[in-house]
Amino acid sequence: MRVFSREISFNTRGEIDIIDITGEVEKIVRESGVKNGIATVFIPGATGAITTIEYEPGLIEDFKDALRRLIPREIRYRHPVNGHSHVRASLLGPSVTVPIIGGHLHLGTWQQIVFIELDTRPRHRRVIVQIVGE
Repeated sequence: MRVFSREISFNTRGEIDIIDITGEVEKIVRESGVKNGIATVFIPGATGAITTIEYEPGLIEDFKDALRRLIPREIRYRHPVNGHSHVRASLLGPSVTVPIIGGHLHLGTWQQIVFIELDTRPRHRRVIVQIVGE
C-alpha cells in the first residue's frame, strides 16, 4: 500500500469563486504512480469547500444562485462578517474522495472536481491531495 500527498495552491477572486482543479488532481495521481486506490481532495479551512459539478458556465451560475438563495448573505448571523461563508462551507463540506482505476480518476463524463471560495474576500488557498493505493 502506498500513500502519496501533494498540495495545490492558487489565488481566488472572493465569494463564490468556483475553480476547476480536476487537471491538477489528475497530474498528482499520475505522479503518484498509483494504479488502483483512492484520491482524497481536502481544503484545510473553514470557508472553502470541495465538491464535484459539471463545470459548464450556465450550471456554475445556477449553482452560485442556489447558494445565494439557500444561505443568503443579507440575513443576520451570530458570527460577525462572514457567518454565511462558514455555514455554506459546512453544508458543502471540505473534501471529496474519488476512486483511482487504471491510474486515472474515475469521474463521470461531465464531472469535475472544484474548489469553491466562500469567504467574502480573495484568498490564497492550498488544497491537499492524498492518494492511497497500489
